[in-house]
Amino acid sequence: MNDDLPLADGAQARPYLSLRAPQPHYLRIRDQLVTDLARDLLPADSQLPAERELAERFACTRVTLRQALQLLESDGLIYRQNRRGWYVSPPRIRYDPTRISGFMEYVTAQGRTPRTECLQAQRGPAGAWLAKRMGLDHPEQQVFHLQRRRWVDQRPVLLEYNVLVAEWCPELLGQDLSTSLTQLLRERFGHVQSRSALLMHPETLDEKQAAQLQASPGSNGFYLERLSFGEQGQPVEFDREFWRPDALAVVLETQGAPL
Repeated sequence: MNDDLPLADGAQARPYLSLRAPQPHYLRIRDQLVTDLARDLLPADSQLPAERELAERFACTRVTLRQALQLLESDGLIYRQNRRGWYVSPPRIRYDPTRISGFMEYVTAQGRTPRTECLQAQRGPAGAWLAKRMGLDHPEQQVFHLQRRRWVDQRPVLLEYNVLVAEWCPELLGQDLSTSLTQLLRERFGHVQSRSALLMHPETLDEKQAAQLQASPGSNGFYLERLSFGEQGQPVEFDREFWRPDALAVVLETQGAPL
């Protein structure tokens, strides 16, 4: 078939040329690194070559290379450790937030090593915002404020802010808060959470949160908010979680209605 198109005066037009622009170099670099990861040439948690070496390999500037690396980071395939370089992301933790099970429990069940670091623990009044959000009787009601950082293997993946009603677990601050709160509440205080209300959405990490999770300032994160109720249906805990987005896969099980 002749693709030359006749013009009105009988002359021949030039053959049709593709208008598709060539792929930018940083996208080609990204695609090659994705291929390397798919072939297991770079195992999980292994360090990528230094940026200088990668720039020499792909014959590009460091600026172009970082464009490619940032795309891989946003896809959850690699992560950066401050002053140490780039690493291959391990498999995401599978997390069903509808199940009342502790971080330590479900991470261990997936063959990973969890660790909890208590950054702050104090007792004080709930305040107006928390009292309204939790449905407490008044803003002066006493609660425990906890801030903890959770690790999987060698990487911080989660910042957790817990508020617990003090009268529900009065001696909480005297306990080891670097372990599972779910287990501690059950074994030390004889309490279980009967149900929870959940809220989840993407969230940008602020500068302090990003630093604590070894992420870039302004990085995307995943936010989970949980209000939990005790055995009598009373509000007992308010939990806010800020996750690294490359560390988490939310998995929910559903069942169809019977025929």
